[in-house]
Amino acid sequence: MYKIESSKPTLEVQKLRHRNAEWWALKCNHKEPFNSIVKKVEGRRWSATWNVWLIPQATRLIDELKQKLQGQFEIIIIDKDAELKKVETAEKGCPPAIYPSEIWSKTIIRPLDPSSQTGRKSNIQLKISKENQIALVAFSKELVLKGYSPSTIKTYTGEFMSFLQIIKGVPATEFSPERLKDYLYYCATELKLSESTLHSKINALKFYYEQVLGREKFFWDVPRPKKKQQNPAMFNQDEIAAIIKGTENIKHKAMLMVAYSSGLRVSEVVALKPSNIDSKRMCLHIEQGKGKKDRMVSLSPVLLVMLREYWQQWKPKPKVYLFEGQEAGIQYSTRSLQEVLQQAKDRASIKKKGSIHALRHSFATHLLDKGADVSMIMKLLGHNDVRTTMRYLHVTNRDLLQIVSPLDSLNL
Repeated sequence: MYKIESSKPTLEVQKLRHRNAEWWALKCNHKEPFNSIVKKVEGRRWSATWNVWLIPQATRLIDELKQKLQGQFEIIIIDKDAELKKVETAEKGCPPAIYPSEIWSKTIIRPLDPSSQTGRKSNIQLKISKENQIALVAFSKELVLKGYSPSTIKTYTGEFMSFLQIIKGVPATEFSPERLKDYLYYCATELKLSESTLHSKINALKFYYEQVLGREKFFWDVPRPKKKQQNPAMFNQDEIAAIIKGTENIKHKAMLMVAYSSGLRVSEVVALKPSNIDSKRMCLHIEQGKGKKDRMVSLSPVLLVMLREYWQQWKPKPKVYLFEGQEAGIQYSTRSLQEVLQQAKDRASIKKKGSIHALRHSFATHLLDKGADVSMIMKLLGHNDVRTTMRYLHVTNRDLLQIVSPLDSLNL
């Protein structure tokens, strides 16, 4: 690790692969004057995913930035591969020099003091014992080796780091199921975390003790909180029509139509490529969706017309993905697409809650309303378990329309 001694503000620089491109990731603990300086760097961009500035991996660019910041910041350049090698060969009890990039990136940890909790997530400086730092690196490494998705790695790592911070100097390897129950009881009663958050914590801890440490059935006696039975958020067809008609930008309109007409997840919409469209067979090829599975979904004739109009009108033409961001070859941001839907809802005066995933729920529910078979909907959505698809039976009105209310027979 290379340091330039300077004033208090620090800038961490690390190589990062983001959306199929190589970048220098810049993480600074002072927004100004850093933001003003980095905005002048050629090719720079802000990543909301990692909460860092990104600049292309060109030596001259990093040298140019170092020259501008010299004397104002302490610059720390992190060599992930070299530091990880030090960690792996370190003696037990010695702290690793640095965390791998999956941990170094933006990680959400909840406040430890319940009285300070405001309901919002916050970033907290890590305070983890030396031995537990080694456990953290082993945890992250196992997640990567087992091929977990970036979102799962981020969630599990955040929950495990929160656990390590709370237990302070107690080695995680010494915890028993009973002590884990005490920890989860603290999370439920003192931190007042939701059932879904507690499930995420249990999943992360289960992975560490059973997958990393190899303790079989370690969580056999650890109970899981009962989840709330909630109907999936969805829009009716009139609301869907108002959302689409109120979107003037043809690119935005096409993305919303893709999400609804084929029941895609937001990550699947932005990952679509022109080659995934099969207009002869009228289907879309979804590559490596959730669970790293490929699947085929139907292509609506109306959607095909819209996609062709979008392709003819949009300039410059996308180079890799069907819907690209401001830079060629980079996927459109999922967060930006969620904002597109929210703005469309505002224009249509729709107050109902619902994200892009609600369009997917609407797709499934509306198919059920029209008499589609549950097994076919399961296939289109890419579900592994039919029970996941069956929850849409709770919101369909297909059978309800056949029921006559006793109120109707009172001749009021």
